[in-house]
Amino acid sequence: RKEQMIRKKQQAAGAGKQSKSQLTGRSQSSRRRKANAKTAAAAAGAGGSGGGGDDDDDDNSDGDKKPAAKGKSDKNDNDDDSDNDDDNDANATKKKPPKGLINKAKFLVEERDRKQAEKLWEKRKQEKEEEKRRRKEAGIESDDEDDPEMETFRIEVPDDAVAGEMFTALAGETFVRLKCPDTVSPGEILQLTVPKQKKDQGIPPDSENVRRVPGTVDAEGRWQYLVKLPEEVEAGQRIPIVIRGMQLVVTVPDAAEPGSVVKIRPPAALKKAGTGKKIKDDTMQLFEVVVPKGVKPGNPFALLAGGVRVQVQCPWNASPGMKIRFNLPKVLLQQNSEDASELTKIKNSFDTDGWSRTIRVSDMKFQWVRLDGSGAIDIKTRFDSKNSAYVRELTEREGDAATPHLMNGDLTLMAANDQNAVVDSSITDPDTDEDIVSYADIAAAQIMDYEEKSGWFLNMCQRLATHWEEGHIGLAVRRPYLLHDSMVAVLSLPRNAFHKTWRFEFIGEAGLDAGGLTREWFQLVTEQLFDPDIGLWVQSEDNQMLMDINPASKWCCPEDHLKMFRFLGRVMGKAIFDGQLVSGHCIPTIYKYFLMWPCMFCDLKDADEALYNNLNKLLDIPEEQIEHLCLDFSTTEEAMGSTETVDLIPNGNETDVDADNLPEYLEANFKYRMLGRVKPQLTELTLGFLDVIPEALLAVFDFQELELLMCGLEEIDMDDWKANTDYTGELTGAGPDHQVIQWWWEIVESYDNELKARLLQFVTATSGVPSRGFGYLQGNDGNTMNFTIMGTTDKGFPRSHTCFNRIDLPLYDSKDDMEEKLKIAITMVSTGFDLE
Repeated sequence: RKEQMIRKKQQAAGAGKQSKSQLTGRSQSSRRRKANAKTAAAAAGAGGSGGGGDDDDDDNSDGDKKPAAKGKSDKNDNDDDSDNDDDNDANATKKKPPKGLINKAKFLVEERDRKQAEKLWEKRKQEKEEEKRRRKEAGIESDDEDDPEMETFRIEVPDDAVAGEMFTALAGETFVRLKCPDTVSPGEILQLTVPKQKKDQGIPPDSENVRRVPGTVDAEGRWQYLVKLPEEVEAGQRIPIVIRGMQLVVTVPDAAEPGSVVKIRPPAALKKAGTGKKIKDDTMQLFEVVVPKGVKPGNPFALLAGGVRVQVQCPWNASPGMKIRFNLPKVLLQQNSEDASELTKIKNSFDTDGWSRTIRVSDMKFQWVRLDGSGAIDIKTRFDSKNSAYVRELTEREGDAATPHLMNGDLTLMAANDQNAVVDSSITDPDTDEDIVSYADIAAAQIMDYEEKSGWFLNMCQRLATHWEEGHIGLAVRRPYLLHDSMVAVLSLPRNAFHKTWRFEFIGEAGLDAGGLTREWFQLVTEQLFDPDIGLWVQSEDNQMLMDINPASKWCCPEDHLKMFRFLGRVMGKAIFDGQLVSGHCIPTIYKYFLMWPCMFCDLKDADEALYNNLNKLLDIPEEQIEHLCLDFSTTEEAMGSTETVDLIPNGNETDVDADNLPEYLEANFKYRMLGRVKPQLTELTLGFLDVIPEALLAVFDFQELELLMCGLEEIDMDDWKANTDYTGELTGAGPDHQVIQWWWEIVESYDNELKARLLQFVTATSGVPSRGFGYLQGNDGNTMNFTIMGTTDKGFPRSHTCFNRIDLPLYDSKDDMEEKLKIAITMVSTGFDLE
């Protein structure tokens, strides 16, 4: 159609002759065929020469060329002149049909021939420039032959439209407001003519290093693109690009070289919007929302729709204040928000600041987003010590030849708001391709209280479990060699064995396992594995009741320490799958890694308070003085009496810290302390845990609830708690006789076991109580340190100091005010809610 318009305008202007650059591909090809009729006959009969342009379908009228075979690529006129001549000469001598340029490029790119791929890149660049020049000379500004300034769409009247009232419709890529005619009913078709949207006002241009390969569209409407890699790039690095207005990330292949060209095919979601035809689906619910203030076109934002927090992407042609529409499955909305637990209602009421888990409308996957005070999504990427968060990314690989049933993997930290940081919202049966657990099931469980969640989780595990008749596992172990025998047996099992029923036998002992031996096995094995004397775990530096991974575990168990972490991960997963308990409370970070829960800079305080305080002080130093501290991107590790220097980034000991790279320095220290120093151990632990538990099932819990699920919800002795509580600050002297303290204990005694456990987690970082009672709580120095309430004159929210088992409690004027703020504080701590 473009070429026809060129010819019409040139004829109208009285142009008698055309230069070679203005001739259409069809005209050039026709003359060449006449001039070389004898030598090119075989090539034409085999599928056509390489000189066809964008009008291949119109070439059939020439009669001397068969229609191009399906799947052949379009080619540019001028660039193909020399290629066709060479190809025709080759046909005359070798009697072989010529190969098209795009087919050559496809082969060469697949073979990773860098030079030929770059040659194709330059040809495509020349094609684009030539097309612009031709269109400019011909005076073409629009593809529409009748009216270049207008375009027509067929719009179906929505089911909820009322005669005489306005409704919103999608015309191409633009939302328009229409008044429903009195004579038209829902379901009928309206023809709408609107001004054509200019290119510079719609979808932004593709990245400079991106070129679309013509003629490569597949059955789903997806095009193939060539992406030129930067000169300084490494294998595995992620390169951001823009295609059709969508932000994408390309992972550099292992075999790719800097400056080379790789081939991609973006998702079908990037297809151009249709003609406004509405897709009817009785399983979907349509929502219409107003784009919040501060949201830019192309950026995502989050909102509550039917009681479910969802993530929606603002269209490129929309702006704040405009209405947009999206669909959600009705089954996702069937749960009644009134049935939500009290804690869920609190989260939904205040969850407009901090990190929140949403369900992404585009693919129904769970993704973390950070909401600012207005509820809009924060998309900043540079490290911020107050707001940035990271989740673990686990990339699995095939197992070694000796142990193919044990998957290998690589554990890294990625930005929590990365588009790839998602968790599936359903579990599918690989045999039937049907959902065993749907996103509706998971969304319904997320609003339950803990007791209901744990019951739902066990029911889902039973749904995944293998029936006894279809297979079960018997494990025989020797009590004196319990750890060794158990590890050998468990590590020999494939993944599908963990959903079968296990029965245990202690060799040489009479006893039939009806459940008692199973409970004993889990208790004994986990007690030994968490024992600091084994060397796998150490007591946390800041809370002696919590266990942290020992960075020097390889020195304690040099041959099999990683196997033991894989073994422990599988035991922990099997324990919660079967409803058993684990004898060990981990630092919160471990549970966050299992759940793919965001880890923030403030979490460093629980792992290493001294390092956290030192790094925080750097933020208060004047910028011009930072470079005088003589810091570089390296740190030191001490193990077995020796000191080792570790680079936080490549060549870190040669990179000085200054005001410009201070955020990156804080980020590098955070990542190393939270993951880098124990990466091999944590990788094996996470792989073992996920060998048993599907990630989607874990999406219903927060990290505090996972600790309760794994370690149990204890019955708390209130009299013991009161007897071993100290009072400081504004409460010194009055102590338990102060009115605020009387309100405090009345509120705490009214809590159920879940809220009491959450309160302990808020103040002491764990729900566990020492076996001998509250009088044996420990502080960060290993000495006993009672539960402490410190009175303050502040009227805000209570604050906790887990290293000292202390809560700062404002002297509220009323019991109701205290109850409300205390419940909000202990509920929102898991989401990074800003108490300010």
